[in-house]
Amino acid sequence: MSVTSCIKVALDQNTVYWKDHILRRMRQRNISVIDILDVLRDCMVIEEYHDDRPFPSYLIFGYGNKRPVHIVVGINMDVNEIHRITAYIPDTSIWEDDYRRRK
Repeated sequence: MSVTSCIKVALDQNTVYWKDHILRRMRQRNISVIDILDVLRDCMVIEEYHDDRPFPSYLIFGYGNKRPVHIVVGINMDVNEIHRITAYIPDTSIWEDDYRRRK
C-alpha cells in the first residue's frame, strides 16, 4: 500500500494521532486542525525518512486554507496509523516555488 493510500485509510478508520509537538507548533504558526485535515486528504509525499523510529516518517505537502503546508508524519503501515509530528508553512528561502523541492 502506498503512503498516501495508508493516510486515506487511517483518516477513514480514525487511526490518526496528534503529538503534543504538532499541536504546539500549529498554535504558534496559525495552522488549524481543518488545514491539517485538508492537507492529509489531498497530499503529496515529498521526502521519506525510512530510518526514523519508531516508524518511518514522511514530509507531505498540500494546501490548507489555500496556503501551502508541510506536515511530518510517522506512519505505521502495518496497522494504518498516522502519528502527526509537526507542521509548518514552507519558507520560500528554503523551498522552490512549488514547495516540493529544496533550493
